[in-house]
Amino acid sequence: MHRKLTVISLVTLLALSFSGAGIAGPREEQLDKYASATKATNPAFSGFSAARGKTLHTQTFAGGKADTPACTSCHGNDTRGAGRNSAGKAIEPMALSASPARYTDPAKVEKWFKRNCNEVLGRECTPLEKGDWLSFMASQ
Repeated sequence: MHRKLTVISLVTLLALSFSGAGIAGPREEQLDKYASATKATNPAFSGFSAARGKTLHTQTFAGGKADTPACTSCHGNDTRGAGRNSAGKAIEPMALSASPARYTDPAKVEKWFKRNCNEVLGRECTPLEKGDWLSFMASQ
């Protein structure tokens, strides 16, 4: 009986360790980082919003470059479709459903947020904006 219980416990432990339970990937770690930074400045923060992320993605801003007033200027309205930068270079779809390998390199994510937020908004995005936007892309 004791041995049978030990085997069952061992099998359960192995199953849980391979299931990914409790193991965060790079996207989740990045979102956790943004959540911590947001919570530090806003104790009432209760989570990211894909709806706010969609608004950020589609909204027109006046603070950035005149030829890129919105994320959709280059990335298009359909997050599952390819975009095109001002030089005509193709941009892979932004939606995770269409580009599952996206947003797994935190340094790359930060590089593009810095560049694109400055071009569109005329400033860096806040951790809340980054988390909302990534939540929107994950929902697509």
